Amino acid sequence: MTLNLLNDCVVLSILAKDLIIGEVMNFNRAVIKVGSALVAPTKTGCSGQYTLAIAQFITKCQQQGKEVILVSSGGVAAGRSIIHHGSPKLSIAVKKAMSSVGQMKMMANWQRFFDIPCSQILITQSDLEDRKRFISIKETIQIQLDNGVLPIVNENDTLTSEDLTVGDNDNLAALVAQVCKADSLFILSDIDGVFTKDPKIHADAILIPEIDHITDEIYALAGTSRNHLATGGMKTKIQAAEKAVEHGINTYIINGTKSEVFASLLAHKNPGTRFAADKDIIKAKKHWLKHTLKSQGKITLDSGAVNALVNKGASLLPSGIKSIVQNFKAGDAVDLIDHQNNRFIAKGISLYSHSDLKRIMGKHSDEIATILGHNQSNVVVHRDDMVIL
Repeated sequence: MTLNLLNDCVVLSILAKDLIIGEVMNFNRAVIKVGSALVAPTKTGCSGQYTLAIAQFITKCQQQGKEVILVSSGGVAAGRSIIHHGSPKLSIAVKKAMSSVGQMKMMANWQRFFDIPCSQILITQSDLEDRKRFISIKETIQIQLDNGVLPIVNENDTLTSEDLTVGDNDNLAALVAQVCKADSLFILSDIDGVFTKDPKIHADAILIPEIDHITDEIYALAGTSRNHLATGGMKTKIQAAEKAVEHGINTYIINGTKSEVFASLLAHKNPGTRFAADKDIIKAKKHWLKHTLKSQGKITLDSGAVNALVNKGASLLPSGIKSIVQNFKAGDAVDLIDHQNNRFIAKGISLYSHSDLKRIMGKHSDEIATILGHNQSNVVVHRDDMVIL
């Protein structure tokens, strides 16, 4: 791809962005990756300089019913001032020691901004490659989300045997997004996104707001990180984006040092670079839900629930259910019907049986445990397991 052609694509992307961005920014479950340059921007340890605005954004997302998993770098940077070292080039052993003590400081720094509890999940690449541990991570995060806990994930640097300067958390965030079945991945750093040139060198560099396909030319635009505390660069972020979009996850590279970008996100505007999810994967799943699974029952919904599902991309809550038809088990496919006109609007997988739903329909999610004696989930049909027809 020549530079002129690339610039033409950028112009077309900018013109098209406003037409589609409202839809793609309306996420339901997101992984937010925060780089060490934001967690510990100086050599003195953790700071609220940038993390406060990020925490406020996460809280507002949660208040809107969105689910968030945080992947945070910064353990090594946070512990840098505590572990003595005599060289700017740190040994792996020193980095492990810094990470071990820095994790405590990093978690304390995040927790002080939230009224809800936070959890710490330390994982490695090998944890994700092992099927049993993979499932364990998935179940743990799901249970925490169902109980209003913010999962905070980081690589277990104290146990890893490889050099930590590769930029693992960018790629780790993409893998976590796959595990959690997230629909969006936000990579926050101290850069605005992908440019046609290095903006720190070239004044005529143009931000690329939309990238539909990750090519060799896109990788050629990647520079290296100039922050000695950071472990990644633009290349690892593009690698992470490639992993995520192949699994149907929209991915964004955004400048987390600018508080105004979070207002843009909440307004469904893209302030950085968006890598479009692979539509073939999304269509394949919807095709499977629509054509392969046979519905075992019907759930009729009130107008509020219909609007939330069709227009807001929401999951189905028990409060929006009017009635239940036929017997079905948890895990069965069901038809979702508009109560007002008896119109078939969606199909999805129910997380509750018909008998349990009859007891909790019309109730708020926080009443489920009291009524049933257990809480399988705060939602009846998750958006990830639903196709709108």
